[in-house]
Amino acid sequence: MRMQKTVLGACGLALSMIATGVMAQSLTQAEIDQLGNSLTPVGAEKAGNAAGTIPEWTGGLARDAGKQIERGFWENPYENEQPEFVITAQNYQEHKDNLTPGQIAMFERYPETFRMPVYQSHRSVALPQSVYDQIKQTAGKAKLVNGGDGIDNFTHGSFAFPIPKAGGEVVWNHLTRYRKNIHRSYVQAMPQTNGSYTLIKFEEDVAYPQFMPDVDLEKAANILVYFKQRVNAPARLAGNVLLVHDTLDQLKEPRMAWVYNAGQRRVRRAPQVAYDGPGTASDGMRTTDNFSMFSGAPDRYNWELVGKKEIYVPYNSYKLSDPDLKYSDILQAGHINPEHTRFELHRVWEVQGNVKDGQRHIYAQRNFFFDEDSWMLNLADHYDGRGTLWRVAEGHLAHAYNEQLPGYSTETLYDLLAGRYIALGMYNEESSAPTFGMTPSYNEFTPAALRSSGVR
Repeated sequence: MRMQKTVLGACGLALSMIATGVMAQSLTQAEIDQLGNSLTPVGAEKAGNAAGTIPEWTGGLARDAGKQIERGFWENPYENEQPEFVITAQNYQEHKDNLTPGQIAMFERYPETFRMPVYQSHRSVALPQSVYDQIKQTAGKAKLVNGGDGIDNFTHGSFAFPIPKAGGEVVWNHLTRYRKNIHRSYVQAMPQTNGSYTLIKFEEDVAYPQFMPDVDLEKAANILVYFKQRVNAPARLAGNVLLVHDTLDQLKEPRMAWVYNAGQRRVRRAPQVAYDGPGTASDGMRTTDNFSMFSGAPDRYNWELVGKKEIYVPYNSYKLSDPDLKYSDILQAGHINPEHTRFELHRVWEVQGNVKDGQRHIYAQRNFFFDEDSWMLNLADHYDGRGTLWRVAEGHLAHAYNEQLPGYSTETLYDLLAGRYIALGMYNEESSAPTFGMTPSYNEFTPAALRSSGVR
């Protein structure tokens, strides 16, 4: 498929603000007052759609929506629901107005096996009241700098631009979305065309300055996140560790990255861990900035705010993190097993990124689709330099209601040309589900700590 601009009709509040090339503008007090009223506290449209197929947001899932079960996993609050219908290669034309080009391409690439079970839509995302209060207090203060390459006047908060007026602002909402410190073990797999794969096992710690008691927030004003990732399997990679310090304005202060190579027992700077550098142990199936659907600096692209559309997106994907599933139940040739996926109709913001003149990236164009309730990137289409649709990404969202924190059950990136894909973030067979809320020391995220982290 060739890349083309998606033309979206008017769809709800805020589209009057949108035009190609619009620059970010300050918010009026009247606009800010809409947060928590006609808009949800994070800036989504509170009302449902006219057809009644997208419900009103009424606060999201309660923290006691389910019970904790084995190994720190939590119940699926929608376990008893059945699909309302299934989209297949035979009927997708009937639903194409609510599909992305990437989804259509998947039906055409895998006509016999790819399908999308569509369930009742639930607007499940609910964040802590303290986050809602912060969003309203800081709304209108953050500013894009260097044409959107970074943000200023926004430190250690969530959702810099709850009422976005430019494409870069939507991208930064994803990058500054509400998160917590986390420790997790998970796997990554890159199935061959015949379905065979090797599991790459990771152990990961992620921390944010505002949740680290020994971090001087004034000195760390430009730090977004500290990230440490250790490979535990297979044996040939075990003990390798990656450390990243990500910043809000990477032109002012670039991302800092280091790797510890267990075989050489050396710590080295890793400038390649950025942009389209290959993702860790990914066999070239994802770039560094494909991690978490999109991460790192956005400065190599011009971001155009295309508009809103109602799309069938992977949502409330609790099945994919069911502790009773084996990885072999999920991974198969071509794409993950549709039996365990769930799609719902939701409103998304579409942003198109085109590589700037004088810059380079293996993805010449990226079309991103962001969930309005969480600002998380739900779907992404990636085009190569010839204008061919190359890779299609899915972020299978699931709201951790007990933590009041949305996240991904699994991330997938499908290579339409190679017939392969990568699946990242699965933890079904791990000894425990991810744990949140730790208060690690800054010393755990220094280059000096890498050697001890990598001891086998």
